[in-house]
Amino acid sequence: MNTVNWKVEGMTCSNCALTIGKYLEKEGQQNVKVNPVTGEVIFDVAEGNGIEKLEKGISALGYRVAEKNGVVTSPNEKKKINKYLRYVLICAPFTLLLMLHMIEKWIHLHWLMNPWVQLGLCLPVYIVGMSFFGRSALKSIRNGMPNMNVLVAVGATAAFFYSLYGTLTGQAEQYMFYETAATIITLVFFGNYLEDASVEQTQRALNSLAKSQKVMANMIAFDDQHHEQIFAVENTVLHVGDLVLIKSGEQIPADCKILWGEATVNEAIITGESLPLTKKQKDNLIGGSILVDGTVKAQVTATAKDSVLANIVNLVKQAQGEKPPVQQMADKISAIFIPIVLGIAAVTLTVNWIILKEFTPALMRCIAVLVIACPCAMGLATPAAIAVGLGRAAKNGVLFRNSKSLELFKNITQVVFDKTGTLTTGNFVLADWKIVNGELSMVNDQLQNNIIANGSDVSTAGSSIHHSPFTIHPDEFKRLAYSLEKYSNHPIAKCISSNWKVNNDIRWAKIEEIKGLGMKAMSKEGDEWIAGSYKAAAHLTKDETHNIYILKNNELIGWIDVKDELRPEATTIISYLKSKQIKTILLSGDRKSKCDAIAAQLGMDEVIAEQTPEQKLEIIERLNKLTPTAMVGDGINDAPALAKATIGISLSEASQVAMQTADVVLMNHGLKNLPLSLGLGKHTFLTIKQNLFWAFFYNIIAIPVAAFGLLTPTFGALVMGLSDVVLAINSVRLFVKKVI
Repeated sequence: MNTVNWKVEGMTCSNCALTIGKYLEKEGQQNVKVNPVTGEVIFDVAEGNGIEKLEKGISALGYRVAEKNGVVTSPNEKKKINKYLRYVLICAPFTLLLMLHMIEKWIHLHWLMNPWVQLGLCLPVYIVGMSFFGRSALKSIRNGMPNMNVLVAVGATAAFFYSLYGTLTGQAEQYMFYETAATIITLVFFGNYLEDASVEQTQRALNSLAKSQKVMANMIAFDDQHHEQIFAVENTVLHVGDLVLIKSGEQIPADCKILWGEATVNEAIITGESLPLTKKQKDNLIGGSILVDGTVKAQVTATAKDSVLANIVNLVKQAQGEKPPVQQMADKISAIFIPIVLGIAAVTLTVNWIILKEFTPALMRCIAVLVIACPCAMGLATPAAIAVGLGRAAKNGVLFRNSKSLELFKNITQVVFDKTGTLTTGNFVLADWKIVNGELSMVNDQLQNNIIANGSDVSTAGSSIHHSPFTIHPDEFKRLAYSLEKYSNHPIAKCISSNWKVNNDIRWAKIEEIKGLGMKAMSKEGDEWIAGSYKAAAHLTKDETHNIYILKNNELIGWIDVKDELRPEATTIISYLKSKQIKTILLSGDRKSKCDAIAAQLGMDEVIAEQTPEQKLEIIERLNKLTPTAMVGDGINDAPALAKATIGISLSEASQVAMQTADVVLMNHGLKNLPLSLGLGKHTFLTIKQNLFWAFFYNIIAIPVAAFGLLTPTFGALVMGLSDVVLAINSVRLFVKKVI
């Protein structure tokens, strides 16, 4: 299966999105997501399926595929004026002239009262209106999914032909409603334009990310004499392995690795973190970020379409196209809304005709019902808010994999944290060490050096030392530890080897790393040395609180402790969650004593330590049954639990497995944006509820008001156009709204 990502023009309401979605599903496509706000259409297509046939089918429905997988279908086509604004500019002069007859007694333009003049002014507006609304209405009816344009077309047509009948039969005075037909069409075009302009604002954060994908690059090549040549190319033509030159102030054209040079880089567009980072040789650069100062030569590691930025943009687009549970009810109502409104309009006409005993006012009320009803409001209530919520999140370095997570955040009452790499940095530092038999520790280095300086024999210097079967100098202890740990890739081993590096390390006759135990080596003299976990020394000591135990020939020589630094923002994050009455739990595979110490330091509510990945999964499953639970983790062993949690949250420096199973990824190298993700989730859902309330309230109130003749069709058309704008404006508030 291949994933297809199109941008389709011509969608005006949720019914349009439903029409396209049902067509694609009928054609056998899977995982279809259609977003009426952005125009994004994403679906999985089996290889061999005719993409051209699908494109023609969408065109037959009255829409146009404008982009295919990020590539514009007509690249040379000049940017056109908004189509709705173009229609408004065409129709407005005729409509304004028609409306002058309403104030004719003050300006005395008697010729405007001529029905043939009014027909001549209305006809161009009606033809333009029907070329859009009428055509769209007929196609939607033919496909079994009537859209809002049916209501507009029926209302305008009723007013036009009623007036035309009066003109042709010589009864123009009683049948003069040409201005009603023209005003309905013009105002609905104007409302659609305002809606388009407002909705476009909801996409600004994502659009700024998308624009950053296409930049110029300084590509490095070599001629026949191996002289370096530099020429400008679009980053879309770069391939993995190409060399590029990036200078101060330039945008990094693609994901790449520095081969030469040093620079400071602003990765705010990706991570939301505005503080520049120093990058040097072998460091990775993220395409789309800005090289603030310096010059580097780098090798491309991912093409533009596979870059971190491209994946973020695509992921956000997919998330925007998904429908959270709260939208399902609105979609069901939207699907049957048009037939219901047509039925209400017919009843309005019949009842008012019977009661008023006049057809003209009954028809006007019927037309008012048709044009004031707005299914768009229900269809746009959720997509507009989600577009803004996900856009603001992406701009600030919070990546939601699906829109459902936004809604689920409202229920979260507890957050479970992994320890290493999540609450801590994952960067170990030496905390303490001790030579057990010699009872010498790092705090006693000066004393030991003084003994040696005075010419004393270390083995007899003091009652606490001479009982030892082994006596070892601190420098020798460090040399032994380094010589053992330098062969391991374990983070603790790397910490020890980097701190105690020496040039005269021991050359072992044999050395191996034993899983779950540590390093085991044999010296050329036949001595066995081990640098391992408590498991290696369990038969020699009851003290299991240390990280590394050093043994010689099955005798304990000493131990080494390291500590993992807490993330600087960890205390603030835990305090914030507690202030929101959200329970915090530390879930780790590490020893309980260490977990208890960190939990006490941060003020966490509960500690569950010494857990395997399988046990973590069971615990998250149990916690989920009690109350909706979010989990924050970063390691491979966290992946199953992240997938099981109500919401799984991963850090950007986490393992790929953890990032792929998480619902939310924090891109700012830490926990800093966790409150933002929680706040955006809750406030996006609140905005959706406000939008849906407005959509239902508007239609429930507006339709009866129109049916009872309390407003004219002209005013109804204006109010209908503005109703969608209210939703868009309320959604756009999420960009600036305080959510933390």
